Amino acid sequence: MSKITPCLWFNGTAEEAAQFYVSLFPDSEITSVHRAAADNPSTRAGAVLTVEFTIGGQPFTGLNGGPDFTFSEAVSFSIDCADQAEVDRYWDALVEGGGEHSVCGWLKDRFGLSWQVVPRQLGEYLGGPDREGAARAM
Repeated sequence: MSKITPCLWFNGTAEEAAQFYVSLFPDSEITSVHRAAADNPSTRAGAVLTVEFTIGGQPFTGLNGGPDFTFSEAVSFSIDCADQAEVDRYWDALVEGGGEHSVCGWLKDRFGLSWQVVPRQLGEYLGGPDREGAARAM
């Protein structure tokens, strides 16, 4: 069990987002869905309040906290991709349904969460002894 579990704040779409994320990544699942016992500022009684899920073995909590807070590029999740085919698969899937591409491997999914889709070789180029190769990779 991880000591740190990121909590992702959604405006009513936590369960939909969790379903989307677990459909994309191996070793992923929704582990529980909790409904509000009573009306509260962000949800009505019986509506989904939190969703516990894992993405690639990493636990997350999705909270339907209302419209007060949104995601920004200040926090993103980086995907280590083995090859170009994996980069393309995640790149296309994560923007499907309303996401948007950015630059340098960054994108936002349809829920507003930022991702970096990174080929594993990029780290090898940037951290390797070939400084000219690192400059070309940039």
